[in-house]
Amino acid sequence: METEVKLTKLAQCAGCGAKVGAGTLAHMLEGFRTHEDPRLIVGYDKSDDASVYQIKEDLALVQTTDFFPPIVDDPFLYGQIAAANALSDVYAMGGEPKLALNILCLTERMEQETVREILRGGYDKAYEAGAIITGGHTIHGAEPIYGLAVSGFVHPKKVLTNSGAKPGDVLILTKKIGIGILTTGAKAGMVAGDTLDRIYRQMASLNRTARDIMVKYPVHSCTDVTGFGLLGHSFEMAQGSGCTIHLTAGRVPFYEEALELAAMGFIPAGAYRNRTYVEGGIAVPDRISRAMQDIFYDPQTSGGLLMAVPESAAERCWRELTEYIPDAKIVGYVTDYTGEWIVLE
Repeated sequence: METEVKLTKLAQCAGCGAKVGAGTLAHMLEGFRTHEDPRLIVGYDKSDDASVYQIKEDLALVQTTDFFPPIVDDPFLYGQIAAANALSDVYAMGGEPKLALNILCLTERMEQETVREILRGGYDKAYEAGAIITGGHTIHGAEPIYGLAVSGFVHPKKVLTNSGAKPGDVLILTKKIGIGILTTGAKAGMVAGDTLDRIYRQMASLNRTARDIMVKYPVHSCTDVTGFGLLGHSFEMAQGSGCTIHLTAGRVPFYEEALELAAMGFIPAGAYRNRTYVEGGIAVPDRISRAMQDIFYDPQTSGGLLMAVPESAAERCWRELTEYIPDAKIVGYVTDYTGEWIVLE
C-alpha cells in the first residue's frame, strides 16, 4: 500500500535501532525500590527478554512489551514487523504468547487508512501466533510508534533465560544479521528491491517455529537478537552465565549486501551504542574488518533466536531447525570464562 506521507520520513530512528543502549538502561535502573516475591522467576534485574511470574506449580506468566518507530513505509508490513518483534520475547523465554495489547502513537499527518493498516498488520501476526489482541492504548505524538504488550505462558521449570549458558554448549542463530545497516542504506536508495523483499520477509517472520523446535531439546539458554545486535545480546548472555562466548565470524549468517554498505559508512547510530557497551569485554582479531565488526554490532529488528544447546543435542537441534529455517547456523560455542566475555574467531 502506498501512503501519501512515507512513514519512515516521520521518524528519526527506525525499528530497534531506536532502542536505548544497554549500558544506559542498567545505569538508569540502579537503586530503585522493588518488592521481592519468591514467585518472580525473572525480573528486570536479569537483563532478560521478558519477566516471568509463577502462577502455580505447572504454570508461569511471561510478560513483555516492545514498540518502535516505522522501519518500512508500508503500514501493514510495519504492523506485522512490530508485532513479530514483540511476540519474539515470549518465544525467547520458551513460552507461548496468548494475549496482547496494542501500543500506538499517531502523528497529525497520518491518514486513518494508514493507521488501520498498521493495526491490521499487528492483528495478522498475533493471529498467526495464536495470540489475541484484546485492546490497547493510543496517543498523539511527534513520531509514529507501534508495538505490543504481550502475555504468554510457560512451565516454570522450562523457562529459558539469557543467563543459563554452560561451558561446552554450542550456539545456534536462526536468522541472518545486517538488517539495521540495510534499512539505513535503503533510506538513501542504496539497496536493491529484491534484497529489501528478503529482509522484509525475515523481519515479519515469527520465531514461533524456532521456539517449537527448540523446546524439544535440552537448551540451556536463549535470547532473541534485536536492538543490541549479535554482540550486545551475546555479551549479556556471557555475563549472565559467567562464561565466555566464542563466535566464529565465518559461520555467522549475514546479508552480504550489508558488508559493502558498512564499508561505505551506512551504520545506524545504535551500532555505535552497542560497540561502546561491548568493546571493553571482547577480543577481536585484526583479520576481522571494521565493516564486518559493524555487522556484528548492528541493531536487528525482529531478529532470530540465539540459543545455547548442549553439544550432545546441538547437531540434532540444528538439523531440525534447518528443515524449516534454512538460514539457521551453528555460530559458536561456550567455555569457562577466559578473561574476555566474547571472543570473535
